[in-house]
Amino acid sequence: MSDGFRFGVNMVASESRAEWIGKCRKAEALGYDVVGVADHLGLPAPVPAMLLAAEATERVRLNTFVLNAPFYNPVLLARDVATVDQLSDGRVELGLGAGYVRAEFEAAGIPFPSPGQRVDAVAATVTTLKRLFADPEYRPRPAQAGGPTLLIAGAGNRLLRVAAEHADVVAFTGGGTTDSGKVVLAGPKAFAERIDYVRGLLENRSDTPEFNILIQAVEPASARAELAESIASNLAEDNAEPLEEFPTLLIGSPADMAERLRERRERYGIGYITVLEHNMDKFAPVIELLKS
Repeated sequence: MSDGFRFGVNMVASESRAEWIGKCRKAEALGYDVVGVADHLGLPAPVPAMLLAAEATERVRLNTFVLNAPFYNPVLLARDVATVDQLSDGRVELGLGAGYVRAEFEAAGIPFPSPGQRVDAVAATVTTLKRLFADPEYRPRPAQAGGPTLLIAGAGNRLLRVAAEHADVVAFTGGGTTDSGKVVLAGPKAFAERIDYVRGLLENRSDTPEFNILIQAVEPASARAELAESIASNLAEDNAEPLEEFPTLLIGSPADMAERLRERRERYGIGYITVLEHNMDKFAPVIELLKS
């Protein structure tokens, strides 16, 4: 891994065993440190996909980015996670989130909880996992002492408080969702406020978690106008901040992007960068520059 940086790619689609293996091996060859598996109905289930990714690769860590915690029984989840961690020689990074897509809850026959109830589900899941993995009699034993690395993703105060208390990695979503489920991207000022909020919560913590962000777009400068049009509905109505400054967007040449990530690491403390699968190839030259 490069000094101060880790790089992940979040996979969202696979039509066959061969395709999934090929993508995971490609990500490893391109220099990514983490292969992630999204958790949405209609996509492959994360746990078996992680296990096959572990079998197909040698060094990358495998994470869930992120599990919809209200969907899972924590005790049963602990068994699955510990098994994959054991069989992958300790390469699991467990990502948890509160879930936000009402339609997926309805499709699963699960009543859609309130935001507070969804955050409570994350906290309860974390508490249960930590309790079980700390028990020397618990079986199956995960390969990592105390259980896998824990990533918690969120944007709101309550979920970020859970992350600040428990997570090894605090994943900033770089935005939020409205009651209708629409994603609204945070500009640099709003994002800095979220960073400062978490830093304040960490003052009494003995260790410092890693900070992560999911990049939503990786585009050359020539595509800026097209990008602006495509995300217009995801910006605040009164937004006046340039797109280049949005923490979830990367615009320009690979050298421009590498320099911007260095600046953001200095400003926000974010060194763990995750991109979406469709940006895997476009972002690879930036990894090369930051690792050189």
